[in-house]
Amino acid sequence: MLAPALIIMGCLLPIQYASAFNFNDVAQRAKALSAKAYVKPVPDIPKEVDDLTLEQYRDIRFKSEKSPWASAKLPFDLAFFHEGHLFNQPVKMNEILGKNVREIRFDPNNFTYGANKIDPSKLRGLGFAGFRVHYPLNNTSYKDEVLSFLGASYFRAIGKDQRYGLSARGLAVDTALNSGEEFPQFVEFWIERPKAGDKQLTIYALLNSRRVTGAYSFILKPGVDTAIEVKAQLYLRENVSKLGIAPLTSMFLYGKNQRSPVEDYRPEVHDSDGLLVASGTGEWIWRPLVNPKRLLVTSYTLSNPIGFGLMQRERNFAAYQDLSSRYEKGPSAWVQPKGKWGSGRVELVQIPTPDETNDNIVAYWVPDTPPKVGQPFNIEYTLLWQKDAEKSSPLSWVTQTRRGNGFQAKPDDSIGLLVDFEGPAFKKLPENTKLDAVVSVDDNGKLLSSEAVKNEATGGWRINIKLRRNEENKPVEIRAFLRNANTTLSETWSYILPPN
Repeated sequence: MLAPALIIMGCLLPIQYASAFNFNDVAQRAKALSAKAYVKPVPDIPKEVDDLTLEQYRDIRFKSEKSPWASAKLPFDLAFFHEGHLFNQPVKMNEILGKNVREIRFDPNNFTYGANKIDPSKLRGLGFAGFRVHYPLNNTSYKDEVLSFLGASYFRAIGKDQRYGLSARGLAVDTALNSGEEFPQFVEFWIERPKAGDKQLTIYALLNSRRVTGAYSFILKPGVDTAIEVKAQLYLRENVSKLGIAPLTSMFLYGKNQRSPVEDYRPEVHDSDGLLVASGTGEWIWRPLVNPKRLLVTSYTLSNPIGFGLMQRERNFAAYQDLSSRYEKGPSAWVQPKGKWGSGRVELVQIPTPDETNDNIVAYWVPDTPPKVGQPFNIEYTLLWQKDAEKSSPLSWVTQTRRGNGFQAKPDDSIGLLVDFEGPAFKKLPENTKLDAVVSVDDNGKLLSSEAVKNEATGGWRINIKLRRNEENKPVEIRAFLRNANTTLSETWSYILPPN
């Protein structure tokens, strides 16, 4: 009887490595996993938690005093998500302490179940659905939740004085293709125990799906702009039609350029209001988001981009009037490549949604040269979660896009668009300067008029555009920027008018 007991006890001891566990250890696992046939996980959770509504699931809370670092008084704390509702795939959690790696095991007694009538003793075979990280972001007396991993490869973070909004993903596979999207999942995490005084936290993750495996490193640096340094090594089991790198996922229901179709006290409802792209040539491009009537996929072909992101530029509470969601505090997310990414495209997917419960906006980078099956594909970038100092053109940027003609003595079928710009480029201009509005419309539109006028209310400039659509069932693409003689003074406003 002694030998089996020793074996069982040995399984609970930390695993010791010759050197500290690091990214290369995860990469070796990802490579080995890619050589094996994919085994689809089968959910096996009790009906009591599988059938929970979202509200009931949220009533299950991890006890903060059960954090593995609670008694150590470290700058970071961990908390965990329970399996249940839509989150029915267990995620293995590990802690790295020096050369030792130990598994953090699920225990139902570490959770409170609120008003749910659940017997914890029936849940001992479950695992974690994900985890979150806490850090004293806004003041030293309270550790805010700053990062969360929950569901597939989704994660989200916030900086100082921010509220959760849009999300990021580890990888997007075949998004918006007729063949259907594949959702890779982070199946195991390793988290380095921080030391007293540390201001960053290192997390490793193993990703797996039918056609892709991957090793990830996330270095979390909370702050005014929370930064996450991302490093990934991917392996394909088989070819993928479209690989989306550094994907961002958000929600746009309606805004200044698109009114609510139903009566709503809120002027705007969105987690992001535009896609910003900084090309390798120095051009900054702003595409306002829309909630189309049917799937809308557009892209920008680039070489070695400076960055891209889904941004929340409207920061005025009066624009939303939502006391619970506080959309004006949601972060913008900016992807800043490390090294040269080569040629490819930033793709924007906009999906129709009837309400704000669905994330209907996706943006990611698609390389022109996809990974080869069995060969490692390496990518690195910094992901910034911003609010008060968001990325923007150093010249001037779009502050709002409005659609409508205003008063017309003789209404017609023309479409009016007003684009406001603000920025430092205007502060150096002489008082009586005249700027040119450089406007172009694709073959499905006819430009009727355009002009640039100074906006006395803001100190910026406005472009007034009037156009007519040729075919109602096709989109129209419009581009515009401000110019003084031969000098460009603004980012490029690039708008898609969806089909009617």
